[in-house]
Amino acid sequence: MSPHDAGSSSVDAPMPGTVLRVDVEPGDVVRARQTLLVLEAMKMETPVTSPYDATVTAVHVAAGDRVAGGALLAELGPAPDG
Repeated sequence: MSPHDAGSSSVDAPMPGTVLRVDVEPGDVVRARQTLLVLEAMKMETPVTSPYDATVTAVHVAAGDRVAGGALLAELGPAPDG
């Protein structure tokens, strides 16, 4: 079963780094592959994207936060019926 089938999922940091910016807030409806936030590690910017169409239910970081690899960044719920 995919996270989309389960109805909600977490978005975790793919690596340790610093949050450069957060592009979403709870309640936002996002599309698959839409950038949620941008991490910087070793002077490289890495966008963290939504794995599927969803609604952002929580954001656990802010710009300037340092995060460990695997840290919970955001949570997604089902997209509204369209």
